[in-house]
Amino acid sequence: MLIDTFGRRAVDLRVSLTDRCNLRCTYCMPEQGLNWLPRHDLLDDQEVVRLVRIAVTRLGVTEVRFTGGEPLIRPGLVGIVAACAALEPRPELSVTTNGLGLARTAAALREAGLDRVNVSMDTLDRETFHTLTRRDRLPEVLAGLAAAEAAGLRPVKINTVLMRGVNDHEAADLLDWCLEQGYELRFIEQMPLDAQHGWQRADMVTAEEILTRLGRRFELVPEPLAGRGAAPAERWLVAGRTTPDGRPARVGVIASVTRPFCRACDRTRLTADGQIRDCLFATTETDLRAALRSGADDEAIAALWRTAMWGKKAGGAIDAPDFAQPERPMSAIGG
Repeated sequence: MLIDTFGRRAVDLRVSLTDRCNLRCTYCMPEQGLNWLPRHDLLDDQEVVRLVRIAVTRLGVTEVRFTGGEPLIRPGLVGIVAACAALEPRPELSVTTNGLGLARTAAALREAGLDRVNVSMDTLDRETFHTLTRRDRLPEVLAGLAAAEAAGLRPVKINTVLMRGVNDHEAADLLDWCLEQGYELRFIEQMPLDAQHGWQRADMVTAEEILTRLGRRFELVPEPLAGRGAAPAERWLVAGRTTPDGRPARVGVIASVTRPFCRACDRTRLTADGQIRDCLFATTETDLRAALRSGADDEAIAALWRTAMWGKKAGGAIDAPDFAQPERPMSAIGG
């Protein structure tokens, strides 16, 4: 198992399939993009599947989420999902995406074995979307959400980052719309993982601010903490509302900065170039790609992975005076 010195067990694997993206969100990367990883440095499809297999069959991983960059631009994504869905024991499989391309791939991904999707969408306003992402493609994202729902990738979850003075006034409107559509909305505090290293705590819209805004229109009832487990989102029931299919209406808030959830963290991360990261804010990595390509067997790779996770720190130390933002931005780490 992937256990650390604090007794936490990593069962949730985040796999970045690419550092590239077809949006340029202002809180993630500069307008002209970044210097992408050379293609020969990226794990190929077989290498990705092999590492997922080792994680699932030897290390106790039960959930696998494919991320990026933007994972839908990975040509072999459907085949990777199908291969991972065939593993025994079968892990839960999901994708975090910006939704571009989901309209044409949702059905194929579902057929391959994908269980659900998380779609990053920060606004319902087309002009604001263009401002935030530097691309005029909101209709494609909305079409992708509808396709995911139609394909049965439920519950369709939406991840939203509120930016002060840009889209923070939309919090209640976004929730109202998601409830009408049957999507599950989660707000995420902006984290210091931008490529520009321009994050400022004072500019961040906090979880408390988000809840205050929502509370002006909705009555929110906290779900018991016992039901949260290792999930990063604190969730609230929306009193008097249900989804179109009769499920309880919920909203989540991930307070990554103001209320870190490190004590219950159950994640391990694999970058697109084969590095293991034990934390989003880690400043060190363990190279599995070199072991793969030098002929190491599965148990040797598993041992490297166990050692990497054993040294995991108690937390990301985001509140420490000497906190240092990782060199890799979120687009290169994987969400």
